[in-house]
Amino acid sequence: MISFERVSKRFERHDALRDVSLEIAREEMVFLTGHSGAGKSTMLRLLMLLDRATSGRLVVNGKDVATIRGRQVARYRQDFGFVFQDHQLLFDRSIFDNVALPLDIAGFHPRDVGRRVRAALDKVGLLGRESANPAVLSGGEQQRVGIARAVVARPKVLVADEPTGNLDPGLSAEIMALFEAFHRVGVTVIVASHDLALISRLRHRIITLKEGRLVGGVGR
Repeated sequence: MISFERVSKRFERHDALRDVSLEIAREEMVFLTGHSGAGKSTMLRLLMLLDRATSGRLVVNGKDVATIRGRQVARYRQDFGFVFQDHQLLFDRSIFDNVALPLDIAGFHPRDVGRRVRAALDKVGLLGRESANPAVLSGGEQQRVGIARAVVARPKVLVADEPTGNLDPGLSAEIMALFEAFHRVGVTVIVASHDLALISRLRHRIITLKEGRLVGGVGR
């Protein structure tokens, strides 16, 4: 489904990725790990078309993403849900409105928006809190809102960049359990994490980067 073929990314004088070749299968769950600056976030940004590779090919569903331009980028991203470390919630809006934002942008009918938002909040254990402001929630609950927003449009791929970086071990385990639940219903899940103690306990492939190069976990 996702294939990095000798992909490199250079920022001015810094090589963020170096000759990375990697395949992630449809409906697989994988972890990306490595030191700060190893290239984890760069890989995710290339996948989301937030950056472009300097060399090599990134192929998703058989299509070279270098050919995706203009209005096609928005359509491409509809297949992805993205979870940030710092939630990036809007505190001048309710939880419902935060989760509904991707659907509003995509032009969903209001009736469908309500149904999908409540279903997403139910999956993350926040059904009934939709009218509250995110500011009243704990850090773990705010991250759950971020996950609900990422999955509300039913993406094929769920991407998370250090989603437990600001959480204690108990909450981190709960968030990872949510990602596993989405994986079990057929969503491809890619999580960047430096929490080796947590991800090592989970039975999924761990892809390790060091100074922009793959050093482990390439094979399925």
